[in-house]
Amino acid sequence: MKHKKETEDFNTEEPRTPRRTGSDGVTISRAAAVVFVLLCVLLLTARIILCATFTQERQQLQAKIINLTQERDQLLTNNMNLTQERQQLLTKITNLTEEREQLKIINLTEERDQLKSEINDLQKFVDGLKCHQSTLYFFSSEKKNWNESRRYCRERGTDLIIIKNKEEQDFVKNICGSDHFWIGLTDIEEEGRWKWVDGSTLTSEFWKSGEPNDYQGNEDCANTRSLGWFDTKCDSSVKWICEKSILK
Repeated sequence: MKHKKETEDFNTEEPRTPRRTGSDGVTISRAAAVVFVLLCVLLLTARIILCATFTQERQQLQAKIINLTQERDQLLTNNMNLTQERQQLLTKITNLTEEREQLKIINLTEERDQLKSEINDLQKFVDGLKCHQSTLYFFSSEKKNWNESRRYCRERGTDLIIIKNKEEQDFVKNICGSDHFWIGLTDIEEEGRWKWVDGSTLTSEFWKSGEPNDYQGNEDCANTRSLGWFDTKCDSSVKWICEKSILK
């Protein structure tokens, strides 16, 4: 009995794994193939997605690069324009400065010349001044017509001389000598009716013998010299005498 038990124990073996049949191997191979195909599809899909994403990003990057390049070129162009405008502005400023300096020089020259002219006129006026009793007289060295001579006197607060008496006539003729000088006497308003510039009529007359001799009626202004008064055309060029009372 003991031997039989040992024999049974000896014959006891672990259960064997059943062997796979041919149909099982085909199934596994197909599954592996499907898995492989799926993996390939996934890889291909991932590759396509990655390529598409990369292409899109590259296009966006290229677009940004183009935009930045255009902006840079625009900035460079603007900078060049600003540089040119600044240069033009500097040129204008330089030109304006030069023109201003030239104008200053011209103005100063004109002012200097004007001042010289005024000084010369004043000097002539002073040189022509004479005093008799309570009256100042100006004997011109230039010649003008009667109206211009009177305007000259009036612009300086005086008027052409009014000779009131023989004493004043003698004072005037001693200075006049042989030169003719306009006096403030005219008959331009009414022929033959001589009046002074203040509207008064003649009270004392010192006409040269034969004067006035205005036979044609066009010698309407009077002038004086050492020989006496003469009637003359008012547009003739003659020296003149202004007078101004010191008491007024």
